[in-house]
Amino acid sequence: MAPQPPQSQVRSNISKFLRSFLGIARILQIVFGAGLWITVAANKYEGSIHFVLFVAVLFWLLTLALFFLTLLDKHDLVPLLGGERWLCTNLTHDVAAAALYLPAIGVMIYKTESYSYCNLELYQHLCLYKVYLTAAVFACLCCLSYLLSVIYGGCRKSRGEQTVI
Repeated sequence: MAPQPPQSQVRSNISKFLRSFLGIARILQIVFGAGLWITVAANKYEGSIHFVLFVAVLFWLLTLALFFLTLLDKHDLVPLLGGERWLCTNLTHDVAAAALYLPAIGVMIYKTESYSYCNLELYQHLCLYKVYLTAAVFACLCCLSYLLSVIYGGCRKSRGEQTVI
């Protein structure tokens, strides 16, 4: 079979990644992460919510970077972390994200419960209950998508594979 021209090879790599489990998981992580930090940042927040916002924005940005580097097949350009270490880099990122999203979920659940008193129809003042509940759901969905990525990456690593797709 004749070698493909570079442009069609790039298109096939992009298509292959977007259809892979990790590609779909990364898209979900980006969407859920954006939903979380936009929900929190668009409303009044204080105290421990700053940690949730930090985790959400940090891992949203890192996931975006990993997504585009893998999508464009440019991970070889990343010093120390790219090339044959790319699977391990992605796995480490996913483990760290899942580990930090767990306390973020706890914070969101605590804040949601602390505002449950204002979840009444007759309550007239600003109530952050629904905002925090929505953010807690987004945080849970983020954590779940990162945990699934950890399982996927762990399975690939245990089989001795070096690539993410």
